[in-house]
Amino acid sequence: MMDAAELLKRQKEYFASGATKSVDFRIHQLKTLKELLKEHEQEFVDAVYQDFKKPELETYATELGVLHDEINLVLKKLNKWVMPRKKKQTLISFPSYNYTVAEPYGSVLIIAPWNYPIQLALMPLIGAIAAGNTAVIKPSELTPNTSAVLNRVLGKWFKPELVAVEEGEVEKANALLSQNFDYIFFTGSPRVGKIVMEAAAKHLTPFTLELGGKSPCIVDETADLEKAARRIAWGKGLNAGQTCVAPDYLLVHESVQDELLQGLKEAFQEFYGDDPFKSPDYARIVNKDHFERLCSYLKDGQIYYGGQFDESELYISPTILTDISEGAKIMEEEIFGPLLPVITFKEMDEVIRTVKSKPKPLSLYIFTKNSATEGRVIEECSFGSGAVNDVVIQLSNPHLPFGGVGQSGIGSYRGKHSFDTFSHTKSIMKKYFWLDIPFRYPPYKGKLKWIKRVLK
Repeated sequence: MMDAAELLKRQKEYFASGATKSVDFRIHQLKTLKELLKEHEQEFVDAVYQDFKKPELETYATELGVLHDEINLVLKKLNKWVMPRKKKQTLISFPSYNYTVAEPYGSVLIIAPWNYPIQLALMPLIGAIAAGNTAVIKPSELTPNTSAVLNRVLGKWFKPELVAVEEGEVEKANALLSQNFDYIFFTGSPRVGKIVMEAAAKHLTPFTLELGGKSPCIVDETADLEKAARRIAWGKGLNAGQTCVAPDYLLVHESVQDELLQGLKEAFQEFYGDDPFKSPDYARIVNKDHFERLCSYLKDGQIYYGGQFDESELYISPTILTDISEGAKIMEEEIFGPLLPVITFKEMDEVIRTVKSKPKPLSLYIFTKNSATEGRVIEECSFGSGAVNDVVIQLSNPHLPFGGVGQSGIGSYRGKHSFDTFSHTKSIMKKYFWLDIPFRYPPYKGKLKWIKRVLK
């Protein structure tokens, strides 16, 4: 087994050979990735189930299906994306032809999280391959079954100098981060994101950080409460709330709180039955540490619905909390679980203040029929991505860039944005010999006034 330094050396040598730069080569590798997803589909589904009992439909829809959709888009558009892009010339540069060319960075390190262990390892890989890079993937140690399948399957279909998977604990991640990769793509917590950023700085390595945060969900008095309740319950129940863009906390107008809460309760019951523990459609918490952290939040408010848990099964039911206590941790830390704290408001000013008082979230959701309210929230609140009258669903569109802002992330990807993320844009100005204006050359006497007229 190669150490991190030897693996990177081999990848850099392979990249230097120029093998990855051919568009035909990239397309072939993307088709290979698509084929392996088909051939090993059941193995991936089974591995994710072993890691946290995620239902098969959720695994396919949120892990495998979106990858197929992404690959299909890239295959369709890649020949266009790699073409040089003409840019305008200026009076000073006349006569010239100006254009940009996208070139791959080289060897990319992808550090993936545990909550969507297939999608968040392979989605950035699609962009890295499309742009012409080699890649090393460090999957999460918290989902060992899925990581093992990723390692085995990718090792079977790709040679390690092009795509390699490195399993292991924190020490493995640190060993990889100590190497001089050409680009780092990290998905995870802000805490670890700072470590990645520090490691990248040592080599001046460019990077993307896909982090998290407390994504607010706002429901005003004009919203369609029945549909809002179903969509919010779906977004919170998906993967047992272990989704970086799940609605983290609910801000609801006081006049519709009771009706919305009743709708949420009915929606959870419809989706998972009277006892979600028995539902085949409800996932489990990934490990004991996260389970205990989530259980500690249950005392931060009054349990309106749910609140059941079973440590032996790492099960926590969908739970709605009201009357949140002052200074509660559940309102300070990203929940990343099936708990939904509810806070009421009277005026939209309160909502804006609440959202802006916290670090910029990865996502924001607003349920309203009032276009002025919709516009105001989008205008005044900074966030990575969002949706109006729905939750989470914005991630289904590969044409929309996905990424955070500030504490919730740096950079974005998906579709063309992935290609751009993993490419350096090289600017070129081509000059011609048929005209050479002597005005730019010394001596400069008497020329300054003419320069000022042109440039002012």
